[in-house]
Amino acid sequence: MTAKIQLRGITWGHTRGLVPMVATAQRYEELHPEVEIVWKKRTLQEFADKSVTDLAKEYDLLVIDHPWTGHAAAKGMLAPFDDYLPAEFLTDQRVNSVGKSYESYNFLGKQWALATDAATPVAASRMDLLQALGLAVPRTFDDVLALAKKGRVGFSLLPIDVLMSFYMFCCSLGEEPCQDQNKVISDDIGVQVLKLFKSLADVLDPAFYEKNPFKVFEAMTQGDEIAYCPFAYGYSNYARAGYARKILHFHDLVSLNGVPMISTLGGAGLAVSSQSRHIAVAMDYARFVASPEIQETLYAENGGQPGHLLAWKSERVNACTTNYFASTLPALERAYLRPRYDGHLYFQDHAGDMVVEYLRQGGNEMTVLEKMNAMYRRSLVVDSEENG
Repeated sequence: MTAKIQLRGITWGHTRGLVPMVATAQRYEELHPEVEIVWKKRTLQEFADKSVTDLAKEYDLLVIDHPWTGHAAAKGMLAPFDDYLPAEFLTDQRVNSVGKSYESYNFLGKQWALATDAATPVAASRMDLLQALGLAVPRTFDDVLALAKKGRVGFSLLPIDVLMSFYMFCCSLGEEPCQDQNKVISDDIGVQVLKLFKSLADVLDPAFYEKNPFKVFEAMTQGDEIAYCPFAYGYSNYARAGYARKILHFHDLVSLNGVPMISTLGGAGLAVSSQSRHIAVAMDYARFVASPEIQETLYAENGGQPGHLLAWKSERVNACTTNYFASTLPALERAYLRPRYDGHLYFQDHAGDMVVEYLRQGGNEMTVLEKMNAMYRRSLVVDSEENG
């Protein structure tokens, strides 16, 4: 008997990250009996932290965060999809990208992952609690601040999420960060952002300095104190009946100064290691997972948060998720694509700590910005691996 081709994959340990990969692997194996696909999981923090270079030595398939694309391109540890999949397939992926999800994995003219998962910070509410309080879903930042002062608001204040929120406030005040070689953001906007952010953080329970986005959603669904989260990377799982104690309803972001806020694109992509002994097979499986048919059915039905626009607009998928995808699609379509150059990972890993310290302890805004700018300038010239 001929030995099976075995592919090993690594993803992140949440229902959204693991279950759709296991489900698609099972079906792919049924269609291709000569192939076996084994998926392992890592924590959300490991998902963000561990180098793609290291993972590509161990696994054939990798679910990655798009800021790694610059590093992956520089190190040559991933196989470019352009060299293996038909141009028509990739064109469909690009045309049906959810916001800039497909673009986020394109670097130096090559496609390093397929956008199988799409996300950005969006708003979430416990409609039952808001109704019991006689309150409407917030529409403006001032509404959020007023609700937060009642102790009913929560969102992640972990360093990485704080940095993504910092970017969000910058974009929402009309200026994209990291456009200047010397400054993360202009002094004027940077000071406004820090003061605005602190005004909201000051009235939050300090427990949120220890919670990532899905831990915030767990707190919202397992308890009855937090009625609203103004921005956190969305998880459609919590909009599905039976997943948690209570259903969350998800919404577009509130407006700031009369304009809808602009959050920082997230999501996950499926990549293939250039070190794999079975690149062609791995590529074919990736094509299967990213195909519009599978994204709308098997992938979404098993807790996945698809990266193909067809699934986001599907009446069937929305009916199963309390209209999660249709409700939050506008936020995805305008989301900011953060830098992906190799050294930015160094900045991303450390800059959030500076903002967190300011939110907790206060201080001079210009001092915070100057520290961030110094780190940003180093990130432009220093290889991220040397600073990992």
